[in-house]
Amino acid sequence: MKRFYIVFILLVLMIFNPAVGQTGTVKGLVKVGGQAAEFAQVFIDSINLGRLTDRNGLFIIKNVPYGNYQITASFIGYAKVRKDFILDNEQTEINLDFDLTNQALHLDGIVVTGTKTPKHQTNSPIIVNMINSETIRNVQACNLSEGLKFQPGLRVETDCQTCNYTQLRMNGLAGGYSQILINGRPIFSPLTGLYGMEQLPANMIDRIEVVRGGGSSLYGSSAIGGTVNVITKIPRDNDYELNYTYQNIDAQTNDNTISGNATLVSDNNNSGISFFLNRRERGFYDANGDNFSEIPMINNTSVGTNIFFLPMLDQKFELNISYIDEYRFGGEMVPEKPAYLAQQSEERTHNVWMASTDYQINFNNGNTAFIYYMSWQNTDRKHYTGIIPDKRTSEYDTFIVNPPYGTSDVSTYNIGAQIDHRINNFLTGKNVFILGMEYVYDHVLDEITAYDYLIDQTTNDYGLFLQSDWEIVRQFTLLSGLRIDKHNLVDETILSPRVSLLYKYKENTQFRFNYGTGFRAPQAFDADLHMAFAGGGVSRISLSPDLKQEKSQSYSTSINYDKPTEYWIAGFTIEGFYNRLKDAFYLQPVGQDEHGELFEKQNGDGATVKGLTIELRVNYNRKIQLESGFTLQSSEFDNFVEYIDGLEGIKEFIRTPNDYGYAILTFAPTKKINTVLNYIYTGKMKIPHFAGAPNQTIDEMVTSDAFSELSIKVGYTFPVRSLGTNIEVYGGVKNIFNAYQDDFDIGKNRDSNYIYGPAQPRTIYTGLKLKLK
Repeated sequence: MKRFYIVFILLVLMIFNPAVGQTGTVKGLVKVGGQAAEFAQVFIDSINLGRLTDRNGLFIIKNVPYGNYQITASFIGYAKVRKDFILDNEQTEINLDFDLTNQALHLDGIVVTGTKTPKHQTNSPIIVNMINSETIRNVQACNLSEGLKFQPGLRVETDCQTCNYTQLRMNGLAGGYSQILINGRPIFSPLTGLYGMEQLPANMIDRIEVVRGGGSSLYGSSAIGGTVNVITKIPRDNDYELNYTYQNIDAQTNDNTISGNATLVSDNNNSGISFFLNRRERGFYDANGDNFSEIPMINNTSVGTNIFFLPMLDQKFELNISYIDEYRFGGEMVPEKPAYLAQQSEERTHNVWMASTDYQINFNNGNTAFIYYMSWQNTDRKHYTGIIPDKRTSEYDTFIVNPPYGTSDVSTYNIGAQIDHRINNFLTGKNVFILGMEYVYDHVLDEITAYDYLIDQTTNDYGLFLQSDWEIVRQFTLLSGLRIDKHNLVDETILSPRVSLLYKYKENTQFRFNYGTGFRAPQAFDADLHMAFAGGGVSRISLSPDLKQEKSQSYSTSINYDKPTEYWIAGFTIEGFYNRLKDAFYLQPVGQDEHGELFEKQNGDGATVKGLTIELRVNYNRKIQLESGFTLQSSEFDNFVEYIDGLEGIKEFIRTPNDYGYAILTFAPTKKINTVLNYIYTGKMKIPHFAGAPNQTIDEMVTSDAFSELSIKVGYTFPVRSLGTNIEVYGGVKNIFNAYQDDFDIGKNRDSNYIYGPAQPRTIYTGLKLKLK
């Protein structure tokens, strides 16, 4: 890897862009609604020069040749403002301030995940979908897992009847194919992926950016299905929010959440700090009256802070720290007993620390930026997974003496640097080059001595990436990139190229064409680290000694159209995708031992995932808004795969419907009233079902029913002017028609992986929120 460092340093030293001729400077301030606006765009179109404003709303454009110009300031959701100015020998510096006040209907946001630089969504060659904090509130999402359901091409599934671990499927590919980032950093370890999406509270999240399709050229191993970037809340102004929510699950179980947020920003806006706190307590839920839970008990406390500091105008330092403490217990509902005396149970105690720091310095008139970052995650887990044998047997005596308790210790470190350099006159247009390198270390230790079970996995990945974001002309942008990875579990150096083309037809239509490659290292991922109950025992997964990396090639093409008018805007996106997997991973049944079923992770010949995603959106005068997405797809291996020993194999991916979608309808006639309807559709899918429970005497492959979930939320806000506070009272119903699985296994010998459909039955909730105006 020394050569990577040498190449990186040499290329950095080669970046040089001197100014020539007589030039001047343009600087100023951009305000939106009277407040300084970060990421407002200021641009001199005729000479292709511009900048994004900093956190204080300030901009400086240097080396502007003398002449007469028009400069434009723009910000998401507001009409553009243009001003004329002159630079000459008598006026070499000019100050121009902008105040954008007229709101315009707009469906374009600033995103960073697709290219690792801030870009408007309509200018990004990669489709980047965004879930903002407002949407998360509108659908009454308690955590990241519930928020991700409302995105096209995404589906969140619950995969265990006992512990309720969740997986994210992107374009039909399981959780291990997707990379989850926290503030752009890959610290979501394989073990964190089991429960992390449900552990991250909603009030921690500012927005979520989603990129579907291969992303290994920027983010390394596992970004085959796509990338989810969770961006935590940053301090923007002085504010606070307190929130209490009570949920009642099917008239049986209480779920209480208390959360709070506070931010403080200095008078000169050069420093700030934000805090979040979330406490959740949820009881057991038993769907079929057998005294074994289908939804586990949870006690979760999450706290964190986000700090920024601007040492100088063109420098920024950020620090994020968070801590999660969670106790989770599912199975026989006897919380007064120790876990090992329950007939069947899973008990988990998680202590999770996450931290990251970023330092950025801009120079060369804002055309060059250097970013250095570090991030870290540690999970300390104590756990139990077991079925108590029948009494008065030798197995019972052995079990009581040495019950299957286990420990997990997981650490992830990420360190890297990148340099962004913008050339405003690159052949026929402008180009932003990115050169970066990073190192990711991950160690997973998971052990249960009673089962002779041990995962002791260390991965080291050195990555070097280069990207060119070339706007050839205003209508055409060519994005090309290459990442080189050296992974300790892969013999050869891995090259992951990608190419994307954006064509903007007029102002409201974009065509995109994308190609990318990716890989997954031969290692244990989230679902591989989960023990399930089946056939009266505990199933475990091991890795084949001959396991090698899985590779992918993905293609996609799309059209995006939005038509704005004075009072409404409507649009659609149609995307076709094709992903070809080589040496695809699958689980092969390899028999049983005294503890239960055994599976081995092996390479198959290949698999193909292809389909079509359609998005529709309408916004009328910010009072009525519709967002929706629907996916049609197929996911198949080349050859038949045997999921249950002795049953004929199938080619279809299990737990993967061929059709699924969502819709959100928001009605806000005034600023005080807000009503939201949301809908989730999940099509039929194949589910393996192992015998063992009294109600299930044979092994079989089941085709599940399709499900439709309809939910509603209504809120009313009371302004309390004397206190400078708004009080919102809200309530609603999730899963109004109680569309919930009705054929769960019963008893201690149930197949805990036989679970599908909605995450919870009908749930009624109400809440109260206090927020600074």
